[in-house]
Amino acid sequence: MSDYRYRQLIDKMRRQGYRITPQRMATLRIMIESQEHLSAAQIYAALQEHFPTTSLATVYKTLAVLMKMGEVLELHGNGGEVHYDIMNPRPHPHLICVRCHRIVDADVGDALIAEQAALTQRMAHTMGYEVLGYRFDVYGLCPACREATKATG
Repeated sequence: MSDYRYRQLIDKMRRQGYRITPQRMATLRIMIESQEHLSAAQIYAALQEHFPTTSLATVYKTLAVLMKMGEVLELHGNGGEVHYDIMNPRPHPHLICVRCHRIVDADVGDALIAEQAALTQRMAHTMGYEVLGYRFDVYGLCPACREATKATG
């Protein structure tokens, strides 16, 4: 899946006239290969190993391109830091730990995601809103933080 997604993004960027630089390619690879929803700072830190002269601004420019293309989902956790989901850039549920700020995809299946979209549309219609986007985030304690809480408390 990750190689397919990588090639898909490179091809789309090329078709839309964006430059395909080594730093941009590395940024995509880092995001796709990560099991986490990374922040710009985390992407930047990972890039430094092979591209030590790359700036944080370069990371943000790549993220802006991906956002413009609709190929990354911006996630605002409760820690204030923005994280990015490149593997599934469409609205879907996330679980966010209020202690360690880890963000994971909620594996709920397509039926629940479709129900969520329908509910969003019904609410907007009822209130006269036009939906421009929506999110469904659940905040709590991840299993590791729950265990740590039990051990200390």
